[in-house]
Amino acid sequence: MPGRAIRTTSRIAFLLCGLISLFTAAPYALLRGVDLPVQSEWIIFVVALALVGVFSVVVGLLPRSRIAKACKKDRDDAQLFSAPLKLLGGFAALFYLVAVVAYLAPHRWNLDPQLMLSLCPMYLLRMTFDPPPVAIFLLLAPMNAAVYGALGLTLGYAWLAFAKRK
Repeated sequence: MPGRAIRTTSRIAFLLCGLISLFTAAPYALLRGVDLPVQSEWIIFVVALALVGVFSVVVGLLPRSRIAKACKKDRDDAQLFSAPLKLLGGFAALFYLVAVVAYLAPHRWNLDPQLMLSLCPMYLLRMTFDPPPVAIFLLLAPMNAAVYGALGLTLGYAWLAFAKRK
């Protein structure tokens, strides 16, 4: 039974993180770099967010046998969902904190916008207007955590698929 709970939780987390990554890419795609507050390579953000989002959604929807085949594992292997879920959780926790620090940093720190856009995709909102702290803690930082959680998922499955077998 614990295996089924991990698989179900993983699939829900994979879908949510992927959809949030795709949703986060929308402002960059709609602005097309013209109305961004800083000059940036906006297409890089759109492509990266879209690829990670699509991969997460696909993994969340694929049958377990297909995922196992791609990772060269048995479909009942516990690592098939637990290892990427751990990376997702680790990345999400770390980048939640990064987002909170970035949003609460005073303007006099003059954080590099290009770096901050790559670390916190929703930093775009911080550059255009100052959201209230409640919105940061309950909306923007969790969205950033979900985007980087999807990246952790992608890296977790890449590690499972390409790691050397013992």
